[in-house]
Amino acid sequence: MDWKKKSIWLDFELPIVELEERIQTLQDSAAVRGMDVDDEVERLRAKASRLGKEIFAKLEPWQRVQLARHPRRPTTNDYIHHMFPDYIELHGDRMFRDDEAIVAGIASLGERKVMIIGHQKGRDTKSNIRRNFGMAHPEGYRKALRLMEMAARFGRPVITFIDTPGAYPGIGAEERGQAEAIARNLREMSDLPVPIICLITGEGGSGGALALGVGDRVYMLENSIYSVISPEGCAAILWRDPAKSKEAAKAMKLTAVDALELGVIDGVIPEPIGGAHRDHKAIAISVKSVVLDALAELEPLPTSELLERRLRKFLGMGVWEESGGD
Repeated sequence: MDWKKKSIWLDFELPIVELEERIQTLQDSAAVRGMDVDDEVERLRAKASRLGKEIFAKLEPWQRVQLARHPRRPTTNDYIHHMFPDYIELHGDRMFRDDEAIVAGIASLGERKVMIIGHQKGRDTKSNIRRNFGMAHPEGYRKALRLMEMAARFGRPVITFIDTPGAYPGIGAEERGQAEAIARNLREMSDLPVPIICLITGEGGSGGALALGVGDRVYMLENSIYSVISPEGCAAILWRDPAKSKEAAKAMKLTAVDALELGVIDGVIPEPIGGAHRDHKAIAISVKSVVLDALAELEPLPTSELLERRLRKFLGMGVWEESGGD
């Protein structure tokens, strides 16, 4: 790891980074001079571990937003790399073009054959432009739907990875039916006759997230977010001041813990101390374990019961009051 790249660290991480830099400097010096610094390195590592646990145990919602958007946070392709070694990517919606903000394909999970679909962000400016920052056009959602229907024909469970600021709001996307594409995905996923596992791994933004988010099980990573609008957008609407994004993030109840308490998701997947970007392999192992457990519960269910449970799950969200008016 390059300790000089300060720009990748968030403000609240800097005390930990400083300790890790001291460890690295000490080890480099010891290697040159032939010194024994094992005891001191162990002491600093223990201190860094304690500090990390303290900091990440009391993160504010805005800090979790920052972690959800971290440029090194694992993307769908990273999870595919660690979880699905035989993955074969499939392309195109058979109507317009291939949208690279959505990646999808067939793979094996143990002995199961599954369909993988997810938003894909880039790592730098060039790749983010190629992936449109993970914001799909309607053809991306139609590609996703085409492959969900293929999964249904062959009896393959569907696993979705959700990480998007939202569906792309450009004129071209609207002209090609963005709203209709999202709405169709919601309808068809609600009635898809195979198990669906949805994983919110970073940003779960608005309808762009929901278009891949109707599942029998919906999980969020510990530092992911799920909301109808970004904190910046919410602040601009409510206070006409994007600088109030921190206040908006707190009010919006967009963290994984909030979503679990509200009954919007089924579980929270813990991340390594410091966030998922610290250890891609470790978080992929955790995600794989959760998915396998969920599939073991869902696959034995008759299709009719699977669909009934899915419908009840989403119809049961929210609080309703009936007026007793005349």
